[in-house]
Amino acid sequence: MTLKGKQIRQLRSLAHHLDATVIIGKADVNDGTVEQASQALEAHELVKCSVLDSSSLGVREAAELLAERCGAEIVQVIGRRFTLYRETTREGVEKIQLV
Repeated sequence: MTLKGKQIRQLRSLAHHLDATVIIGKADVNDGTVEQASQALEAHELVKCSVLDSSSLGVREAAELLAERCGAEIVQVIGRRFTLYRETTREGVEKIQLV
């Protein structure tokens, strides 16, 4: 699913107040990081991630790698942080309604 401009703006505004849930450090994007991000995406649909200086990956590179492994879309990359979106598969929960 490719996000459209309006959808990206909507998700950016929703993500503005979020704190970083997933932190990528010296171990870079490993199986544990992918599992943590996947669980957070399943629970919240929109997750903000942070890349520490100790990581050997650049922020854009880490975002692309994590998004690919989680099946998510990159919403934005700013500074040392990035935001990912993936629609939840859970039934009976309120989902983010994209325009």
